[in-house]
Amino acid sequence: MRSLVLILSNSRYFGPSWVFASVNLLFGTWAIYIPTVKEKLGIDKADLGFALFFLSLGVFTVFPFAAKIINRIGVGRATWFGVLWCCLAALLPLMATNYYSLLGGLFIFGAGTGFTDISMNTLVTEIEKEDKQYFMSASHGFFSLGGVLAGLGSFFVVPIGNPVVHMVGAVCLVFIVNFIFHFGYKKVVSVKIPKVPFNLKLYKPLLVLGLISFIVMGSEGAVVDWSGLFLKEISMAPESLIGAGFLGFSITMTVGRFLGDSICTKLSAIAMISLGTVIAIIGYVLVLSTITYLAISGFALIGLGFSVIIPVLFRIGGNLEGVESSQGVSFIAGTGYLGFLLGPVILGFLAESYSLKHSFTALLACAAVVLGTTYILKKSKD
Repeated sequence: MRSLVLILSNSRYFGPSWVFASVNLLFGTWAIYIPTVKEKLGIDKADLGFALFFLSLGVFTVFPFAAKIINRIGVGRATWFGVLWCCLAALLPLMATNYYSLLGGLFIFGAGTGFTDISMNTLVTEIEKEDKQYFMSASHGFFSLGGVLAGLGSFFVVPIGNPVVHMVGAVCLVFIVNFIFHFGYKKVVSVKIPKVPFNLKLYKPLLVLGLISFIVMGSEGAVVDWSGLFLKEISMAPESLIGAGFLGFSITMTVGRFLGDSICTKLSAIAMISLGTVIAIIGYVLVLSTITYLAISGFALIGLGFSVIIPVLFRIGGNLEGVESSQGVSFIAGTGYLGFLLGPVILGFLAESYSLKHSFTALLACAAVVLGTTYILKKSKD
C-alpha cells in the first residue's frame, strides 16, 4: 500500500496513474453502449465482431511507430498527447451514423488507446528510474479502478438517456483531472542510451518477456471471457454464482496491483514473476477441481497471481541494457495485447473441439511454461 499512499499524496505520481485510470474509464464507458450501437445501426453479431476487430487493428497499427514518436517529442508530452487523442476518439464510435463511420471511429479510438498505453507505461518507467520509487504496479491498479468507475457510470445510463452525452461527461472528467496534473510529468523525457550493434543475445531477454506477456494477458482475457461459462457448464454453479469467478478475479487483481510495489522492494522482479505464477498455478488446480466454491477461489487466486506480473514485465522491459525503454515497453505491450485478443479465441476453439475443462488445463500448462521461462530470465541476468 506504500505506493498507493505515494500516488495519492504526490501529484508527480498521481498524474501518470490517473492516465491509466482514464484509458479504462473511457474504454469501459464505450463498452457499456456496445449493445446500443449494435441496435442503433441495425448490424448483426458478425458485423459487430468485425467492427471490434478494427478497434484491435488500431491498437496494433500504432505499435511500430509509437516508440519513435515518444522518443522524438518526449514521453511526458506523448502521454498528454495520448490523453487528448483518447478524449476526442472516444466520442467517435458513439457518434457513428453508419457502419463504415463506426469502423473508422473504432480504428482511431484503438490507435489512441494503444499509443497512450505505451507512452504511460514508458512514463512510469522513466519516473521510477529518476526518483527510485516503485509505483508501476499501483498504476496498473488505477487502470482497474478506471474500469470500476466506468461500471459505476452504468447507473447513469437510464437517467442520462444519451450515449454521446454520457461519454462527454466521462471525457470531461478525464480531461479536467489530466489537465490539472499533466504539468507534473509533461517535461519528462526518456533517458538516452548508447546505441549498440544488433546482438541476438541482447534481445533474447526481451523475447522471453514478450512470451510471458503473451501468455499472461492471454490467460487474463480467457478468464474474463470464459470463467462464467466454466462455472455454469462445468461446475454446475447456481445462476447467482456464475459471475462470482470474474468478480473474485477482478477484486484480487486490483488489490494485488496496489500491494505489488511494496513486495517488489523485498523481492527481485524475477522472483515476483515466479511467485505470481505459482499462485496462479494453484488457482488453476482449484478451478479444475470443478467444485463451485473451490473454482471461485481458484479464479480469485489466478487474479492475485497475475496481478503483479504485467507491471513487473513493463519495469524489466523498460530497463533492459541496450534497449530504449519505449521500445521495450512497446514490444511487451504488443505481445500482451496479441495474447489478450487471441487467448479467448484459442480457448473457445479448444472448448468446442474438446471441452472447456481441457481449455483450462491448457492454461495451466501455459502457466507452467511461464514458470519455466523465469529460469531463462535468471540465467540471462546472471
